[in-house]
Amino acid sequence: MGLKRLLPLSACLALMLPFAAQAAALSADAKAEYTAQCQAAAVQQGVDAAKAQAHCSCGAKVIEDKFTQAEIDQLTNKQVEPPMALRQNLLKEVLVCKN
Repeated sequence: MGLKRLLPLSACLALMLPFAAQAAALSADAKAEYTAQCQAAAVQQGVDAAKAQAHCSCGAKVIEDKFTQAEIDQLTNKQVEPPMALRQNLLKEVLVCKN
């Protein structure tokens, strides 16, 4: 996937931070919800459905593996926007998913 296609997808992920963080902190249902919303956003950006599914599943796995509970709590806090550094870290970590 080219960089031009990755940037809109990453932007979608940034907008869905609360859902992304819930994938690690909550049930399989929350992970499935994140993946479905991520896929829908990616397809709207013109990404092939199969590639979107792979990217979003990878993103959920990255969140589960790379973020602490404290970071997840910050990402899921609906009252306070997560710190810029944490949002940038999420985008950086998800870049490994650019299959």
